[in-house]
Amino acid sequence: MPDLPPCAVRSRDDGEPMETGFHDAQDALLKDTLLEAWADRRDFFVAGNMFVYFSERQVRGNDFRGPDVFVVLDVEAKGRKSWVAWEEGGRLPDVVIEISSESTAEVDHGEKKRIYAQVWRTPAYFIFDPETEKLEGFRLDGAKRSYLAIAPDERGDFDVAPLGLKLGLRPTAYRQYERLFVRWLSPDGVPLPTAQERAASAEARATASNARAEQERARAKQLEARLKALEAKA
Repeated sequence: MPDLPPCAVRSRDDGEPMETGFHDAQDALLKDTLLEAWADRRDFFVAGNMFVYFSERQVRGNDFRGPDVFVVLDVEAKGRKSWVAWEEGGRLPDVVIEISSESTAEVDHGEKKRIYAQVWRTPAYFIFDPETEKLEGFRLDGAKRSYLAIAPDERGDFDVAPLGLKLGLRPTAYRQYERLFVRWLSPDGVPLPTAQERAASAEARATASNARAEQERARAKQLEARLKALEAKA
């Protein structure tokens, strides 16, 4: 496998199997598109389905699994096998996204939500249910150490304040799936593109450029023909 960018970690099994192939695809889409968009940055870490160690008690009890996707800002860009808070200056995720399911919905809305708010103090938390295609967003109320629901905008997108981005659902063709995926969005609602979308966009631009060039050549030939006709009359 090729070397990973220094701020990337591929999905690492934390002892519980992925719910479906779509869960794996959704996780990878969020990680890969952020890495592509921020390729020139070396001050963040994005990963998922990996252990996040935040206390020695939690390590001894091994009683908590890692988020599906998380982003940490203002940290050194390097590969990691797990996130160990006390080795990172106490830094914990700034954004967490859980891809929920029937078997995890209660934990995602309960115990994990409590830990992210009260222990991690994660500023932004999102839960996506692929079955109902429902995306929920929460922001941290620091004083109460609890989450407040984020109101979506007119498109149904949510602000991700720590990243200066938005999060929303968009029809997407990715891997073997064509359906609604959660996407990182620019502030004006444009999805951060996948590698396939970048290639398709570049191909479309090249096709349009060739079409314009052909039109210019056709106009030049028409002008040349008119000039020759005028010269013949003269």
